[in-house]
Amino acid sequence: MPTTNPRFTSLLSARTLAILALLIVAFAAAACGLGAGQAGFANVGENLAGGAPEDGRDLGGVPVLPGTGSGQEGDEAGSLADQRIIKTGEISLEVPDVAKALARVRAMAVDLGGYVGGSQAGTRDEAATLTLRIPADRFEDALSRVHDLDGDVVAEGTSEQDVTSAVVDLEARMTNLQASEVQYRSLLAKAVKIEDILAVQTRLDDVRGQIEQLQARHKELTGLADLSTLMVTLIPSALQQAAGSWDPGKTISDAFASLVDVGQAVGDGAIWFVIVWLPALVALGLMVLLVLRLVPGLRSRIGREPKA
Repeated sequence: MPTTNPRFTSLLSARTLAILALLIVAFAAAACGLGAGQAGFANVGENLAGGAPEDGRDLGGVPVLPGTGSGQEGDEAGSLADQRIIKTGEISLEVPDVAKALARVRAMAVDLGGYVGGSQAGTRDEAATLTLRIPADRFEDALSRVHDLDGDVVAEGTSEQDVTSAVVDLEARMTNLQASEVQYRSLLAKAVKIEDILAVQTRLDDVRGQIEQLQARHKELTGLADLSTLMVTLIPSALQQAAGSWDPGKTISDAFASLVDVGQAVGDGAIWFVIVWLPALVALGLMVLLVLRLVPGLRSRIGREPKA
């Protein structure tokens, strides 16, 4: 049997003890880390259950903003609901009866809560154009009703313009200017010197003018967004144009007008003859008779003049 070296045995025992010590330290550190992690998760659970800490800060010292988290979706939905979109459209129809279609379009605009902003209607055989102002949420209904009219769509076009950012910017600028106006009014109330009063009043008038300009622009944009614009053109059909080209009443009226013109011409000729030509002819005849009497033998000479 081989013999064992006592020195090797002692070295092996020391190395084994060192490895065991390192393993114990590692397990202890892992156990401490796990305990700290569990405690951290427990604190997070308490924060979720009980809300944010009283100092208004979340873990790590990050401030908690109101309206974040689950309320963000609601804010996005609200922003979508507050969108300002200007809708405009044009549509042209060929209809068999312009007058009837015109009346239906007018009634349709009122029924949808809008009105006719302007119209240009000609005679029976001419086209008519109407500018309708329709609530934005009924714009598609208006287009659908126009399509339902007795006629054929010749041309159609729509457009949308999102002015939400422009409206929000105007509102923010108005808010800032209104705050400046309040400050200037406060300074004006405290001012004593004439030059100070004039300087503050000048700035106050300038700010008030800017506010009024922004308010007018804001009113214009919101008005265009609240009420969409739809231009409807009604074109008479070829059959209606052919039927409208002959109007017996107009022909009779033109004939009477021509008769009156002829009568006026005859009357004018008679008046000219009586007033101008008849006196001239009478005067000429008298002059001829006078010459014949004054010149002796002229009549006999005229009578004895040989014939050719």
